[in-house]
Amino acid sequence: MPIRGRSNLSSETYFFVTTTVVDFLDVFSNDRCCDALVKNIKHYQEKYKFEILAYVIMPSHFHWIVEVNPASGSISDIMRDIKKYSAWDVMELLEHENRYDLISLFEKHAVEYKDRKRKFWMKRFDDQVIRDSKMFWTKLNYIHLNPVESGLVEKPELYKYSSARNYSKGDHSVIKVNTNKGGIILK
Repeated sequence: MPIRGRSNLSSETYFFVTTTVVDFLDVFSNDRCCDALVKNIKHYQEKYKFEILAYVIMPSHFHWIVEVNPASGSISDIMRDIKKYSAWDVMELLEHENRYDLISLFEKHAVEYKDRKRKFWMKRFDDQVIRDSKMFWTKLNYIHLNPVESGLVEKPELYKYSSARNYSKGDHSVIKVNTNKGGIILK
């Protein structure tokens, strides 16, 4: 699959990334599915040595700001593995919960692929290089306000799967987030 010019970004380290479930299906309103995604994020964080600066897992997608270590892997490597293995884990959970309504939709999306039985995530992912502190704070605020603006909670820090809790309460119980880089000067 082409990487749409991402090879030109091999020296960049800070990214705002979004990836979405096919048809914007509401999968991550289920805590067990969120936990499966979190488990995969933590696993690949160990492998690729990236830092999470902000995140939110919404019902049909997730956003995050990450600082990658280019010597350990690119943003494409990270997202490829997280998407692939989290999809497998979530599908297994959905099977155990007899959510064949969702599974049949994922199967429908795989019809165009010869080597797949199901398709969970949309093709590719969206990424933007974070170039300065202003952009960082804009994206961080967007991430933290996403559950509020979607009507899921009244305050950002009330949403369990958001780094708003890390920033406002020092709560790193879901995912450890580096909250010290807010004033960073990016190269």
